[in-house]
Amino acid sequence: MKAIIKNLGFWILVAMVAGVVVGIAMGQGASVFAPLGTLFIQLIKMLVVPLVAISIISGAATLGGSRSAGRIGVVSIGYIMVTTVISIVIAIAFGLLFKPGAGLSAESVGLITAAAQSGGEISEQAGFWQTVIGMIPANPIAALAEGNILQIIVFGLFLGFGIAAIEQSKREKVVAGLNYLLEALIWCIGKVMYVAPIGVFGLMAEATGTFGFDVLLKVANLLWVDLLAVMVMGFVVYPLTITFLSRIRFINFFREMLRPQIIAFSTASSMATLPVTMSACDNLKISKQVSGFVVPLGATINMTGNAIYYTLVALFFAQFYGIELTMAHYVAITVTASLGSIGQAGVPGPTLMVVAVLASAGIPIDGLPLLYALDRVFDMIRTVLNITGDAACAAVTDRFAKE
Repeated sequence: MKAIIKNLGFWILVAMVAGVVVGIAMGQGASVFAPLGTLFIQLIKMLVVPLVAISIISGAATLGGSRSAGRIGVVSIGYIMVTTVISIVIAIAFGLLFKPGAGLSAESVGLITAAAQSGGEISEQAGFWQTVIGMIPANPIAALAEGNILQIIVFGLFLGFGIAAIEQSKREKVVAGLNYLLEALIWCIGKVMYVAPIGVFGLMAEATGTFGFDVLLKVANLLWVDLLAVMVMGFVVYPLTITFLSRIRFINFFREMLRPQIIAFSTASSMATLPVTMSACDNLKISKQVSGFVVPLGATINMTGNAIYYTLVALFFAQFYGIELTMAHYVAITVTASLGSIGQAGVPGPTLMVVAVLASAGIPIDGLPLLYALDRVFDMIRTVLNITGDAACAAVTDRFAKE
């Protein structure tokens, strides 16, 4: 009972249920609780830009400084980047095919914002070169002030690789400083999440009172589409890469990975599953040198499950708000979801990186707390795919490292 009382997810769920009940009971009058939700959203927005900027700079500096890993590093990071992009393409295809957020017009919801009407920072008429040029900030400080996520990511990568290029003694001090800042931001996020139940209550009460219970059923659509995309990635793409790019039979691979997958599903943490995943790699005769490098690296940056989730959430809310996404928006979503998933730590809990993906395409984040009630389920599903990808990456890397 004490563990339940101390569990933040439990109180978020209670707040959501209470908000729904109050919204149904008060109807339009529930809008009196709207400022509680607005306060919570503003606190999240306050932390997103510095979190994304410092995460990207630190990650690029760390990866850029790992050249000593040689072929193992090149193959594993290349595999991670390619499979991440494939997972996003699958998510976009499923989002457009099944349209999980369609069915409620933005007018009926009454939540059209300036961002939704404008379609975000990216012009709908922008072509390929305009999009590429628009990703490069003329003034990085202005990009930070305006919250232009794509420009922040580009500058962060450039600066991070620049830090990786300086001599090791200096680089280590800079990276350590960035990691300390990340720790401070994570502390801030932890404190903001303490007010999450209050914010979720306000948002749910207003949302339910404004447009009824139907909108909550839309989240179930997102859940099954997400599960379908994860299954395609896990049972089609990964087996194909294992069959053609490694020396391991995919049947043996999944037999050994069953235990790590069960633990990943129950803990929703790649890091907690790390020892079991490495043990499975040992049973698959993957060299300890490869598994010792690739699996911990994958638990940090190989997040195809997260990439699928971020992308589907972006399409879900774009359809929900009636925003017409262009090719420029899809490029923004792909880039931000790829790099955002790489910057996401392998620990359970609501992620703020999805906010960056929404912001990159100019999609409002006001409805994001609608997903919090099922966040644990989403988290368990995507963690299973994440750790499967870690072991698949180790299997493929082991073959090329030995050759």
